[in-house]
Amino acid sequence: QLVESGGGLVQAGGSLRLSCAASVIIFKVSRMGWSRHGSGQQRDLVASITNSGNTDYGDSVNGRFTISRDNAKNTVYLQMNSLKPEDTGAYYCNARIMQTGSDFWGQGTQVTVSS
Repeated sequence: QLVESGGGLVQAGGSLRLSCAASVIIFKVSRMGWSRHGSGQQRDLVASITNSGNTDYGDSVNGRFTISRDNAKNTVYLQMNSLKPEDTGAYYCNARIMQTGSDFWGQGTQVTVSS
């Protein structure tokens, strides 16, 4: 119900944009977000956005990444600029149903930043 795309290999300082398409039923009632699972680390929140457009960012990406959502396309985006090697990891799209707290996850997309 969540399909991610846009990962890949990029040099440090470069940019990538991730996309996550959700089913309309989930998208309209969810806070959408992206989490990152780096090597040997837990899955950390990167950014999130509510259905009213309120955003939240992890400290390590604040000022470099921008999350947005297109309600007409049921899609959430993560624009990643000024990428660093430590941004490398598997990025997972997440939808949290705001009324129930239920979570849905995408299959993940790999982002690799070379130095």
